[in-house]
Amino acid sequence: MTLEPGFPHGAANAERPFSKMHGLRNHFVIFDRRTDRRAFLKTDIVRICDPGIGVGGDQLLTIEPPSPAGADAGAPAGMRIFNIDGREVSACGNATRCVAHLLMEETGADALVLETAGGLLKCRRTGPMDVSVELGPIGWNWRDFPLAREVDMFDLPVASGPLRHGAGLWIGNPHAVFFVDRLADVDLARDAAPVQNDPLFPEGVNVGVAEMVDTATIRLKVWERPGIATQACGTGACVAAFAARRKGLSKESTFTVHLPAGPLSIRLEGDMAIMSGPVAYCCRGTVIAETVDDFD
Repeated sequence: MTLEPGFPHGAANAERPFSKMHGLRNHFVIFDRRTDRRAFLKTDIVRICDPGIGVGGDQLLTIEPPSPAGADAGAPAGMRIFNIDGREVSACGNATRCVAHLLMEETGADALVLETAGGLLKCRRTGPMDVSVELGPIGWNWRDFPLAREVDMFDLPVASGPLRHGAGLWIGNPHAVFFVDRLADVDLARDAAPVQNDPLFPEGVNVGVAEMVDTATIRLKVWERPGIATQACGTGACVAAFAARRKGLSKESTFTVHLPAGPLSIRLEGDMAIMSGPVAYCCRGTVIAETVDDFD
């Protein structure tokens, strides 16, 4: 990835070069902060992700220098992830695959480790525009979400319309997965939004609604924090496959998870999930954004 030279530290209203990519129409606006260390204001993250007044994206990503521990582990870079409301989150599978592709194109490597707030993630090129990432470990400790109180994580005491007996799982971000008989009967804005805003989840939760087509095939839609229905959710696909195993709906280790924008391949190895799927470029350009000095 080649980016234009940055502007001096502290420069306001300065142009910032970006690349926009998507993984199954899960769109990301990506900035390289390895040399230009200026941080973004929260208001600019919101504006840049807004398709009506900005570039438009489901998340804003920044490529960072690795920490000393990350560099020791062989990570060429780190990644930070910001939702459309400006909140930083720890994990996004499709975002990881897109950034990993950029870094593999830059370095010529076919595999690398990417440092994230959710840990060091192993990524591999599986085709010219196809990347796999190992995500996990998948956990179900109620404190990791956090939840307002201790509950049965595989029978959440939350219900909304057909969404009942959900599973709570952590994969760097929180998910509640509900299995239904017919995915087509579910309206995410009507049925999933009340779950996301339930007091049980003081910091919100990503709500996945899944239908088992057969023991190795899942249809899935996800209502993601802070309140959008995305075309694809990689971590959601991983936890849906894991939940199917834990709830006794399947004994398979490899799944095809069909999301609105297309399929992802998920392979479970213990509490880890290897997700594979396509990445694509949208465009490159510059934005004008307020910036602040950031030397962390």
